[in-house]
Amino acid sequence: MAVFQDPLVGHRHLSKDDVEWLHALVGDWQLLSDLAFSDVVLWFPHTEEGFLSSEERSFIALAQARPSTTQTLIHRDVVGDRIRADLKPMVERAWTSQVETNSSDQGQPSPARMRVQAIPLIHRGRTVGVITLHFAVAAMRSPSRLELTYRRCAEDLLVMVAEGRWPDASQEFTGYGGAPRVGDGLLRLDVEGRITFASPNAVSALLRLGVSDTLEGRSLAGIGSELQRATGVAVDESRPMMLTGRRAMRAELEAHGAAVTLRSIPLCAPSRASMMTGVMPSDLGCFDNGDDFASSVPTFAHTAAAPAPPTSSRGAREARGGERFAALVLCRDVTELRRRDKQLMSKDATIKEIHHRVKNNLQTVSALLRMQSRRMDSQEGREGLRRAMRRVETIAMVHDSLSKGLEETVDVDELMRRQLRLAAEMAQSDRQVITALEGSFGQLPPDMVTPLALVITEIVANAVEHGFGPDPARRELHVSMSVQRHSDAAGRQRLELELTDDGVGLPEQEWEPGLGLQIVRTLVRGELSGSIEWETASGPAEGGTQGGAGTGAEGGSDPEPGTETARAGTRVKLRAPILAASMKTGG
Repeated sequence: MAVFQDPLVGHRHLSKDDVEWLHALVGDWQLLSDLAFSDVVLWFPHTEEGFLSSEERSFIALAQARPSTTQTLIHRDVVGDRIRADLKPMVERAWTSQVETNSSDQGQPSPARMRVQAIPLIHRGRTVGVITLHFAVAAMRSPSRLELTYRRCAEDLLVMVAEGRWPDASQEFTGYGGAPRVGDGLLRLDVEGRITFASPNAVSALLRLGVSDTLEGRSLAGIGSELQRATGVAVDESRPMMLTGRRAMRAELEAHGAAVTLRSIPLCAPSRASMMTGVMPSDLGCFDNGDDFASSVPTFAHTAAAPAPPTSSRGAREARGGERFAALVLCRDVTELRRRDKQLMSKDATIKEIHHRVKNNLQTVSALLRMQSRRMDSQEGREGLRRAMRRVETIAMVHDSLSKGLEETVDVDELMRRQLRLAAEMAQSDRQVITALEGSFGQLPPDMVTPLALVITEIVANAVEHGFGPDPARRELHVSMSVQRHSDAAGRQRLELELTDDGVGLPEQEWEPGLGLQIVRTLVRGELSGSIEWETASGPAEGGTQGGAGTGAEGGSDPEPGTETARAGTRVKLRAPILAASMKTGG
């Protein structure tokens, strides 16, 4: 859950740890809202001056949570709003006096009666916020054991929240995705790690693991050991610490084809300082549904809440002052999630293996073509096989890259850098070709990589084969590739690529396009849904060669020696939209 953090950014009275703790609390306080059957709102002074001075102080809502265990009372989103006048006295007293304050019933007819608790958040001795819990008081109804246990757990957590001891990001990463929630299953453990309460969903989750006996009164660590012996799977040595409630952490139990995620939260008694200052949330009353926040919040008097009568459990906690006395363990049956994960992993491994085998098969084909070319007497035949071998190796290189990862997009910079260099080397072996790549392709869809690599290979090969010209003394050629990504007003991205060489340039005489140029045109228009054009490096080509051949297409004619029509270099411009596979259509 996000925090409206504008008032916190750069706040000179808050440390980085204060802000991080507030974020951690909001990221994990859905648990608190569910256990308390109440809406929860976080309040903070709207100005930095109000953080220290009570003059003109008001409060702003930084975050709110709605319970999933009952109906919400705050239907409107109040994040970013100023506090209402009827709530301000309670929140003000909680902020300045660091004591819990409660509203009193105003005689409204049931079920519209609402109770509000304001609890200061004290982090390292300073008040850094106030949370209010909004719940309706039910009439003529006795709460169930589950409700009573949930409220008792909420009360225990509120004690730790008020003291800034929960959540503790140093012990547990609070932003864990897919963590179990209260409705998924709840176990309450005593100080020895025995189960004192198990919600119906928790019982069902453990039944999936094969735990068929009554849970209450049994040791959760003992259950974990039995499952370990039944499965024979080695477990982390720290797991018993979690199963006994001594450490806040997450783990997963697997047995009989089922999987259950567990999260433990140790509960600690209030410190002696809190007992002296009165920062101890009173016992939460019975909760029920209520009306909208804007219309049903009564006007509360500026009075302190009377201390709640101590229960036997609270009296025991006070005697131990600050020690762990119980623990909560949330359970979530993730059997189907893990089954789907395994299926996806199996499919990923299969696709990777297919890419790997295709790459090996293509390399075998390339080797066969190379062997065949050595046995041919015709120079034209050897040249044709060499070009076919180059194209096969280009596709093999793409499959090799795809076999190393199955992301929705592929980072092709390194692939194209190697392809640019290898295409130049395969096209010319007795002269030096210097290649360079400027810009970044970034992430591209996998189905765009193969045709793009083939197009680049053909263009570079033609540039190298025909760029040196008739002068045998020329031993060096530079080929550079520049790539950019652009977005239009609608947010659609396109790729713009330029391949430039400093060769002899475009011929002026007419020529017939060869197979290489036909491949390039087909791939650009059909597979990439783009456009391509050729021009001299110093400007557009004349004589109708715009959009025609490159530096001599495969099978085309070269400039005659000694002519003055050769141009200084060639530039090829390619533009193509970056489309997902499902959006692409045939060219």
